[in-house]
Amino acid sequence: MLHLTKLAVGVRDMEHLRELQTERALRNPPLRHRTRNFPRRRDEVVDGGSIYWVISGATLVRQRVLDITEDRWEDNSACAGLIFDPRLVPVAARSTKPFQGWRYLRPEDAPPDLVLGPPARGEATLPPALRRELRALCLL
Repeated sequence: MLHLTKLAVGVRDMEHLRELQTERALRNPPLRHRTRNFPRRRDEVVDGGSIYWVISGATLVRQRVLDITEDRWEDNSACAGLIFDPRLVPVAARSTKPFQGWRYLRPEDAPPDLVLGPPARGEATLPPALRRELRALCLL
């Protein structure tokens, strides 16, 4: 098994990623992300691997990669299609420097999943924008 890591450019937080992906999956199923280069280690990634999304400078969330297929951009040029499980799993936040494209991530180097418990006491009384920010920082 092998993972990928990629910058989620223009994404504010995990909820924003969920909204964008939901819209994309409804418009053009299945849920996928197109990328220029085809991973040479495809079989290792689809054997239980995930993509770890870097959002606003930190690795915050992962989602299972179900398949990697040959795909086409809108202009009909070739690309790779990363097919995802729609479930987003928050992970322990890890500061990540910017990079281009995607990178392989060994399982032993991946941040652990966060175990989400019940809502924090008083969470419901926080303003929605503050709640979103605290969730994006993995503080709620």
